[in-house]
Amino acid sequence: QVLLEESGGGSVQAGGSLRLSCVKRYTSISGCMGWFRQAPGKGREGVGIIRSNGFIRYAESVKGRFSITQDNTKNTLYLQMNNLKPEDTAMYMCAYTSGHCDRLASNFPYWGQGTQVTVSS
Repeated sequence: QVLLEESGGGSVQAGGSLRLSCVKRYTSISGCMGWFRQAPGKGREGVGIIRSNGFIRYAESVKGRFSITQDNTKNTLYLQMNNLKPEDTAMYMCAYTSGHCDRLASNFPYWGQGTQVTVSS
């Protein structure tokens, strides 16, 4: 069974930075990982995905500010978030799929519990 656990959330002021981590267990090396976020009253938004071949795609709203990396020796996926804005406030979740890889949440069957990010103005 796939296990995912996020950490690194917190409260920061606008312009600040945070790095989120997602420890993954029992995922296939050929699978796809994604970072998603969900603000109160809104649906899950795909922040970015990373395919097994290293291809990364970001949402337009975070391009140039967020970056996804991974350390396979530590089974950990990261989301570096810079120049944070109040509209980035949300619960951030990592997800895994062995199937089709894009930023649609419905394509990801495995999810972590999430970590809260709050950005104040």
